Amino acid sequence: MRLVIARCQVDYVGRLTAHLPMAPRLLLVKADGSVSVHADDRAYKPLNWMSPPCWLTEEPGVWTVRNKADESLVITIDEVLHDSSHELGVDPGLVKDGVEAHLQELLAAHPETFGDGWTLVRREFMTAIGPVDLLCRDTAGGHVAVEIKRRGEIDGVEQLTRYLELMNRDPLLGPVAGVFAAQQIKPQARTLAEDRGIRCVTVDYDALRGLDPKDLRLF
Repeated sequence: MRLVIARCQVDYVGRLTAHLPMAPRLLLVKADGSVSVHADDRAYKPLNWMSPPCWLTEEPGVWTVRNKADESLVITIDEVLHDSSHELGVDPGLVKDGVEAHLQELLAAHPETFGDGWTLVRREFMTAIGPVDLLCRDTAGGHVAVEIKRRGEIDGVEQLTRYLELMNRDPLLGPVAGVFAAQQIKPQARTLAEDRGIRCVTVDYDALRGLDPKDLRLF
């Protein structure tokens, strides 16, 4: 991981345009190729970012990050205050809590929760960037990646988006649709998921344990 603290301005050009005026910021370049821009006034969410697959070109005073959709993140650097790289190694991944792990187990046993005729292909389907909670097939025979959370937040949508981008490049899997399932889904996460064509499913954990279909709410 590369950490750069610099006075910079940031311009995003794509489906939307965004501009960040000149100010000191943290730039993160991760091993997966992603680039994100951070300020010091929030816990984790970047001001702007480019998710992989993307490519960084560095020229004197200017970084340009482009993705396969030809969107670009242009970072104009006035002054570099810090620049360091660190090898973090392979992360062991998130260990799910008891409720979330059991929810995954229940949904794996009953994929018809997501739709009549759905079947499970594999639980914890491994990708190059980590395991997808469930890989299913819908009634049309298409693959669907399901990410399961106790609380559905933007981070979970971003995680599923990265899985889908990677899986849809595999001709043996694609096209792969996405389902984001949680006991509660925050409005911002739902909006982002729907904008990306990801279906949201709110699941009642207690009802699912009793397998009472009328208490399962699909959105």
